[in-house]
Amino acid sequence: MDPFDDILRTVREFVRDEVVPAEDEIERTDAIPDRIREKAAAMGLFGFALPEEHGGLGLSMGQDVRLAVELGYTTPAFRSMFGTNNGIAGQVIVRYGMDAQRRRWLPRLAAGEAVASFALTEDGAGSDPSRVRTRAVRDGDAFVLSGAKRFITNAPEADLLVVFARTDENTEPQRGISVFLVETDRDGVRIAAPDVTMGQAGAHTAEVHFDDVRVPADALVGGREGTGFGAAMASLARGRLHIAAICVGLATRILDEAVHHAAEAEQGGAPIARFQLVQAMLAESQAELYAGRSMVLRAAEEYDAGTDTRLAPSAAKLFCSEMVCRVADRAVQVHGGSGYMRGVPVERFYRDARLFRIYEGTSEVQKLIIARQLLRR
Repeated sequence: MDPFDDILRTVREFVRDEVVPAEDEIERTDAIPDRIREKAAAMGLFGFALPEEHGGLGLSMGQDVRLAVELGYTTPAFRSMFGTNNGIAGQVIVRYGMDAQRRRWLPRLAAGEAVASFALTEDGAGSDPSRVRTRAVRDGDAFVLSGAKRFITNAPEADLLVVFARTDENTEPQRGISVFLVETDRDGVRIAAPDVTMGQAGAHTAEVHFDDVRVPADALVGGREGTGFGAAMASLARGRLHIAAICVGLATRILDEAVHHAAEAEQGGAPIARFQLVQAMLAESQAELYAGRSMVLRAAEEYDAGTDTRLAPSAAKLFCSEMVCRVADRAVQVHGGSGYMRGVPVERFYRDARLFRIYEGTSEVQKLIIARQLLRR
């Protein structure tokens, strides 16, 4: 048997037996319980996509998306807890960091001893990273950072910020951006109170301010200026495919809830599942879920083969993030009035799912990427 099948089975049992029963607690407290965090760390979930030589599991993209489907079956906050370590923040260090930077940070990230955040988004520079205005000015053997970021996932819990800042004002926007590793306890780093959001309770974002933060030259990722835009795009492409798989997992759970309700809830003395229009909503959701799952698996194969690392991740992210919202909408409709009540899982998932069409590149941005790739070909 493939050892990865054992990992999948263990994670599936953990999610369904321990995380799902804690969903109401997570929603009420806006926090992942320590018992769940500690067990997730012990299972290696904080480093599943990080290299084995640095303490991670070293999963391929094909394995990553299969695991993500299992992680997506519960509240998105669970996956978000370790998502930036494995994904958009951790992958910058893996792919672009110097050996010393990898040795210093990746083992801590993989063990869950540190949390990394991807500090890219700003006012006016969200889906277009080339518009970053945070500045890093060289001062002797150091850089001084000034500016602000917003909507930074896991910032309130972060120990490390992977910060994108402009180091050259005199070149084209995409070429003048560099990446820095900035500890959150440095003088001048201010992390605001967590944002109050529509859904995904237990997952936190916040504004981050850099007030003349001084970092040593060896905080520059890769030791070279100007690599920031490429690092951001490469990290986001992998992250988009992972998010697509999370959407597949969440849609699976939502459809399970809808099917169970249709089979159990009665109208006129018989289950509502006998109504053909209810059956139609379930069938439409299943068809779209099947399409999304197939798309994610195929896109992951192409990503691992290196034949498509841009168009397919964007296509999968676009389709699956839109798909999970449609599945959630139908599930609320199947539940009727009860689907609009707080405390019912599909009501919570309806709010949770909405974010997937926005972060790590909006649906509109994915369409632009797909079209540009087609025209370039």
